[in-house]
Amino acid sequence: MKNQAPVFTPPSSQLLSVLEYFQMPAIILSVDYHIVAANAAYRRLYGEEPAAKHRYCYEVSHGYRVPCDQAGETCPLKNAIATGHSQRVLHLHHTPHGEEHVDVETFPIKDSSGNIIYLIELLRATKSASSQPLESGLVGRSPRFNKMVELIQRVASSDINVLLLGESGTGKELVAQAIHEGGSQAKAALVPLECSGLSESLFESELFGHEKGAFTGASNSKPGLVETAIGGTLFLDEVGDIPLSLQVKLLRLLETGTYRRVGCPDPRKADFRLICATHRDLKAMVKSGEFRQDLYYRISSFPIHLPPLRDRVEDIPLLVEALLTRIHGDSPPAVDAQALQLLKTHEYHGNIRELRNVLEWAHLMANGEMIRAEHLPDEFQDQQNVPKRDSPVSWQGEIISLDKMEKNYLRWVLVHYSGDKRSLAKQLGISERTLYRKIEQSGN
Repeated sequence: MKNQAPVFTPPSSQLLSVLEYFQMPAIILSVDYHIVAANAAYRRLYGEEPAAKHRYCYEVSHGYRVPCDQAGETCPLKNAIATGHSQRVLHLHHTPHGEEHVDVETFPIKDSSGNIIYLIELLRATKSASSQPLESGLVGRSPRFNKMVELIQRVASSDINVLLLGESGTGKELVAQAIHEGGSQAKAALVPLECSGLSESLFESELFGHEKGAFTGASNSKPGLVETAIGGTLFLDEVGDIPLSLQVKLLRLLETGTYRRVGCPDPRKADFRLICATHRDLKAMVKSGEFRQDLYYRISSFPIHLPPLRDRVEDIPLLVEALLTRIHGDSPPAVDAQALQLLKTHEYHGNIRELRNVLEWAHLMANGEMIRAEHLPDEFQDQQNVPKRDSPVSWQGEIISLDKMEKNYLRWVLVHYSGDKRSLAKQLGISERTLYRKIEQSGN
């Protein structure tokens, strides 16, 4: 799509002055996606050219030739026009600094008759995740990862309780850290407590603290983690492992906002934000009587599901680069194409934690050289000759539906194809929008 030279009705000076009020990058858009004006923060990031030439917003931010919704993404401008209300989404934007996760919020501007004439779009670069191989924090760019980051962005600025759900090794503590750092509690501490294997006495002592002489061995008074977390965030990891007998103590803390040190009758005021995490199915545990229903509803105000690594295969090359940088600093080893392909097709039951372990093994086996396929653990060597479960090549003559066959083939293509979605759609003989729809429908 080529840029036309549209006839614009310039925004009023009053609207332009409102634009400069925002400290983050902000633009005024026409209803046909053209950038009409930009504030100083936007011009510093993208330059003067986009607004001066009235370029399309999707062209500047994504490099697309069509609006976002036609490229398989949610378009906040289109949805704001359709609903008449502000819209907020997380997108990956191309910037002069590289690709970044950007929280996009779009507000419709109406005339005296109620017709939408312009839209103001605010662009907030998120610090909670990156699409670059940084030395710390969350990294990724897949749709499932981006959805998780969008939820992190939405909940971070609030004070409600968050429940992180996901398999072991998916990065729940990193997500808790991102939520903490994005909220008003960031200046205070994030205080973690691993709940697995705690006895009743140890749980109370760790959580609430104890007075001197409260029990054998208590030679000094000790503040608990609730006290340490004042003004900050208390992170209860593997909350699903707390025995029923102890769950009532946690529930009382959350309901009353007070606690008592072990050995002290005087109540103390609690002041913390709560984030819990578990790999267990808490809803099923509630039904079976293993987890209190009232406690479940207390801690699950805002559940976030962390995707397993098998659901974000396209992030594996980025994760490999990031993990090797974190393990080996400024001189991480390179990984050849065959080894990277094997890393992408492996089923990681331990998720990112398992991938890290594999990379540490491979680096030791490579003796400082480039990591090749032969340096990976034995199960990867077997993997080269054994068809992956659920892939099209594992078909042994059983009759399956064409719909399932297509989903299996799409899963195989997404694992094995290293190019972008646009070129993949072209090879498959479908539009890019159709490809994104099929990916969404198949759950890949």
